[in-house]
Amino acid sequence: MRPVAILVAPIVGPTQTMSATTEKHVFQAEVNEVLSLVVNSLYSHREVFLRELISNAADAIDQLNFKALTDHTVLGEDKELRIELIRDDAAGTLTIRDNGIGMTREELISHLGTIARSGSKKLMQSLSAEQKKDLTLIGQFGVGFYSSFLVADSVTVVSRKAGSDDVWVWESQAKGDFEVRPGERAGRGTDVILRLKEDAKDYLNEWPVREVVSKYSDYVRWPIRMEVERSGGDEKKREWTTINQARALWTRAKSEVDDAQHHEFYKSLSRDWNPPLAWTHFKVEGAHELTGLLYVPQKAPFDVVERRKSGVKLFVKRVFIMDDAQEIVPEWLRFVRGVVDSEDLPLNVSREILQQDATTRFIKKQVVGKTLTLLEELAAEGEQEREVDGEKTKVDRYLQFWGEFGRFIKEGVYHDVDARDRLSKLLRFRSTKNDGWHGLQAYVARMPSEQKAIYYVAADSLATAKSSPHIESLQKRGCEVLLLTDSIDEWIIDALREFDEKAFVSASKGALDLPETDEQKQQKEAKQKELTPVTDRMQKALDQHVKTVRVTDRLTDSPACLVSDEHGMSARQERVLRDAGHEVPTQKRILELNADHPVVKKLAELSDETTFGDWSALLYDQALLAEGSLPSDPAAFSRRLTALMNRA
Repeated sequence: MRPVAILVAPIVGPTQTMSATTEKHVFQAEVNEVLSLVVNSLYSHREVFLRELISNAADAIDQLNFKALTDHTVLGEDKELRIELIRDDAAGTLTIRDNGIGMTREELISHLGTIARSGSKKLMQSLSAEQKKDLTLIGQFGVGFYSSFLVADSVTVVSRKAGSDDVWVWESQAKGDFEVRPGERAGRGTDVILRLKEDAKDYLNEWPVREVVSKYSDYVRWPIRMEVERSGGDEKKREWTTINQARALWTRAKSEVDDAQHHEFYKSLSRDWNPPLAWTHFKVEGAHELTGLLYVPQKAPFDVVERRKSGVKLFVKRVFIMDDAQEIVPEWLRFVRGVVDSEDLPLNVSREILQQDATTRFIKKQVVGKTLTLLEELAAEGEQEREVDGEKTKVDRYLQFWGEFGRFIKEGVYHDVDARDRLSKLLRFRSTKNDGWHGLQAYVARMPSEQKAIYYVAADSLATAKSSPHIESLQKRGCEVLLLTDSIDEWIIDALREFDEKAFVSASKGALDLPETDEQKQQKEAKQKELTPVTDRMQKALDQHVKTVRVTDRLTDSPACLVSDEHGMSARQERVLRDAGHEVPTQKRILELNADHPVVKKLAELSDETTFGDWSALLYDQALLAEGSLPSDPAAFSRRLTALMNRA
């Protein structure tokens, strides 16, 4: 039996001698109150009592095993270390037995007679009646053993210290006191005997016990044995059987685990029919010890976007703690499946909520780092020949991953500042280069020497982005443009701001700082001056819609386009927010004109202000349609277009 965590000194009342051999110890008043909370409110699932007691037994065996390294006589003849679960229907008891280090009389009183360190009285006084119902407020108590009172009316502990002939019995009904007396036990170790409550008698049956062991204690390193009934001809016989796997897959050396074992373990862990796409098997040693297995699925579950729970199970010393370890796995990594096993992770009173301390942050950093390394290896792997459905074919596993889980990498870029730099290298976008996916590193490597920025344009579809008027001049100059079609892409770019010291520049914002000669600059200024009367008239005609009208070198084929201020919100960002139900104030944007386009030249010739106004409005609506927006007044747009067709 391991000492209960963070115990200092016993805080029991005076010993009352019941007889020559039995001692009665009285708990102090505040300890009774803590114990009442433990018994009545502590755990959300009372089945964890078995996890706690098995964990205690495993710790006791660990202590004996460590001592045996230097004292070879401590094991004696009983060298098979084990935990045994004994069900007694007639007596109504469940016994958890180990042949570990055992406890002396003083250790029984200290370890089992003390619930909390000094200061518990102050804590209890600070809790109101309502607060006492909120167990998240009850902090650092080592009360795992006392979870046994969730299912038992009384608990008896019989223990014999390794190397001693003395046997001592500790017994309590959780009513304010406990007794200690001499007893009998054949060998070293500890028996925890639970006299089960009527509504807990189900734990006298084989399968409920098996299920709890399988869920919480399947990977405890020591064998957990239980006597079960098996039919043999006309009669039933009882036999001992081991009910846990005993050795966790993640604790083995990498060389000992083959692909088939990984596939089977992943399927049992995730309930996924497909084998994993990739995995990492790691062990961290040093100030903190950590082992784990993390898997990337082939396919995204149908609810993976809406789901906010982690898919990583948390173990402490091979004992299952929780299957939604959000404190050690960031939300953007919720697609990852696996296990993490810590040797020194601190837990709170019920082991159900992690403390936010340096160890937890260390584990989270390792989980993120190991996952990113795995994805970086996939990205570097490129196209490989692999067997798919029994046939060998060329497969790019990273692009397969990106198609299923790319959105989560984008989430990470936006939310996780610490991992942002590594995540940015894992991003993939469409571009004007070709129809494939492109990383930012490849984009920068292809940039012409005179190009100083990474250009992008956002649209609702790939076809709209490719035909955007905003990128006409960029393409003519040989500049590659990223085509952003995901609703969150622009926010990701805003979060990054730059990559490899190259700023991101939107083709639909501000004035593009395109390379130009002195002659080209003079020509643009001359055109601007020449068209000033047109831009002024158009500004007046469209005053309620546009901020200003100006000549641009952004266009080559289209007559006009709309752009936002350099630091303003793009039209697509506005649409995304409105579609999500947000109220977004209408912003006036800039209408840019192509001075060389015949339509713009024709506008300069129009003297009738009504016709000029209609053409200006039509040009404005056309610019909206080209970027994927709708005219504010579709009926008016239709009338103007019909009138123009009639004139033609």
